[in-house]
Amino acid sequence: MDLAPGLAADVKLTVGDEDTAIAFGSGTVPVLATPRVIALCEEATVKAIEDELPQGQTTVGMRVQIDHLAPSAVGHTVIAEATLEKVEGRRLTFTVNAKDERGLIAAGKVTRVLVDTARFLDKAND
Repeated sequence: MDLAPGLAADVKLTVGDEDTAIAFGSGTVPVLATPRVIALCEEATVKAIEDELPQGQTTVGMRVQIDHLAPSAVGHTVIAEATLEKVEGRRLTFTVNAKDERGLIAAGKVTRVLVDTARFLDKAND
């Protein structure tokens, strides 16, 4: 396993009606929903480290700290970027941001924890 600071990835989304605050029930306007921004940032964190995880291990979300700074309308393209900033034992801290054609729309940190997949699922099903 070589989970070292600096691992990074990005993911892209063209905002659709299914991505809006209305669709998510998190607001009443047809713009990118904050929960969708968070999911996009988490997707980038997973992608940043997926090729470095040992067989049988995965990461799970622990903490999300996101400032959603600007709206993105349906049809806009959003790119979320994640960079592994710190590794503390099993705890991984990422710096994340999301941008659209007009600039920065969200920024923050996501913390994930490295777990044994089978043990984690057993615990979830107890």
